[in-house]
Amino acid sequence: MRDLFDASQDELWDAAAAARYDTPGSGMFAPEVLGPTIDTLARLAGDGAALEFAVGTGRVGIPLSERGVPVTGVELSRPMIARLREKVGEQTLPVVHGDMATTRVPGEFTLVYLVFNTIANLLTQATQVECFRNAARHLRPGGRFVIELWVPELQALPPGRAATVSAVTEGYLGLDSYDVLRQRVVSHHVRFGDGPEARIGRTPHRYIWPAELDLMGQLAGFELESRSADWDGVEFTAESRSHVSVYRLA
Repeated sequence: MRDLFDASQDELWDAAAAARYDTPGSGMFAPEVLGPTIDTLARLAGDGAALEFAVGTGRVGIPLSERGVPVTGVELSRPMIARLREKVGEQTLPVVHGDMATTRVPGEFTLVYLVFNTIANLLTQATQVECFRNAARHLRPGGRFVIELWVPELQALPPGRAATVSAVTEGYLGLDSYDVLRQRVVSHHVRFGDGPEARIGRTPHRYIWPAELDLMGQLAGFELESRSADWDGVEFTAESRSHVSVYRLA
């Protein structure tokens, strides 16, 4: 059986994944989720332009551009780009097809951002460091790189167990199985309706501790400016399950 970690991002984020990605008005598309996200990013962009790594179907990039911030995207999945193009044209939100760790986009930006845990889609420490360096290449001095990322829930793993329950909502069950030796996690997504059938999807990730993320930033010339537990600015603590980290280019 082929190792899931050998699959390409194009394979993982194919046309089927793009078709079911958007959930307008709910989940990560809910106003209470998107509102604070856009408010924070617009404030950090200031009077400059923003670059979104892994822009996807435009969940964040489109409303941010509607706030008056010029947004450019980088995206590896052509089906995700096609989905975005059903909503807005190239003039509204230009997108460059490529890898967020290496692809260079023309122009200079005050803000580069990477949301919803997506840096963990880069499956080695080396490529994650390169992502920071690529962000630095695009920023003017003093520019910011913003990352939204979950905190590995290893404290929830009892001895002898390899998985945690990440989410239980109506029609959805999420499980994360950990390989603590190689710092890997596979997210198992179980979606179901009223009947006995369920659809299962899996995505591989390399998890990153906050302190490790800070070191990656230092290697690329960044310093940590702030870290909160969410987009509303709630204080980050040892119990926080995620964080929004703002790095400033020195």
